[in-house]
Amino acid sequence: MAISAKLVKELREKTGAGMMDCKKALTETDGDIDKAIDYLREKGISKAAKKADRIAAEGLVHVEVKGNDAAIVEINSETDFVARNEGFQALVKEVATQVLETKVDSVEALLETKLADGKSVDERMKESIATIGEKLSIRRFAMKTKTDNDAFGSYKHMGGRIGVLTVVEGTTDEEAAKDVAMHIAAINPKYVSSEQVNEDEIAHERDVLKQQALNEGKPENIVEKMVEGRLRKYLQEICAVDQNFVKDPDQTVEAYLKSKCGKLVDFVRYEVGEGMEKREENFADEVKGQMK
Repeated sequence: MAISAKLVKELREKTGAGMMDCKKALTETDGDIDKAIDYLREKGISKAAKKADRIAAEGLVHVEVKGNDAAIVEINSETDFVARNEGFQALVKEVATQVLETKVDSVEALLETKLADGKSVDERMKESIATIGEKLSIRRFAMKTKTDNDAFGSYKHMGGRIGVLTVVEGTTDEEAAKDVAMHIAAINPKYVSSEQVNEDEIAHERDVLKQQALNEGKPENIVEKMVEGRLRKYLQEICAVDQNFVKDPDQTVEAYLKSKCGKLVDFVRYEVGEGMEKREENFADEVKGQMK
């Protein structure tokens, strides 16, 4: 049967697949749009499987807040071009919203949950892979909760290259919480405060600093004092509340929040692809690869 341009357009709008793929799907299914959608989904799953061995170390971080719950999610793609794709951005937001709705505790559990249209998150990911043409994967997510008397702060740097979610107790000042999220994005502390640093890490750092001081030829009777001073400096460098606030270096993050009647109690900072193997291709090679 003849496939009308209107029918192709309708299928394309529903699936996001290419025009020729839509036309072929409709031809194969005698113009039945529901069967054509299934056909494209099946092909999408097949295409997705072929991309499984590719490296996906680009992508986006997104923070979604709903009342007293907030979620931060990282979804990876193969190239940073995809991170600027509106469809990919919508996917990341949809997945973050699903985390809030389901409150699951693992990526595996999240993939099995059903979205509003009845499809699983796993199916949505595979559809997106087929549409966008790259390997996509949900790498990680975290959820935080607060009370009505607290504030969430969220900040995205470079459009989502880095994302931060903070939890500030004792104040509902979201701007202050966002300012601290911005600080954490820039400085990248490991902990909220020194109370979170385990004793093994402190003991290891103390040993290193002691050996450094001895190697510098310092007298043993003053080494201990030197080590404690340097250890305090080390903890200041890795603990958010003790750091000089980026917007006002004359005060610490703790002092800034205290002026707002708040206290930083938790944060999550994700940077896209951190710790992952990156594909090493130059732009010319990438274009050639797409042309083959």
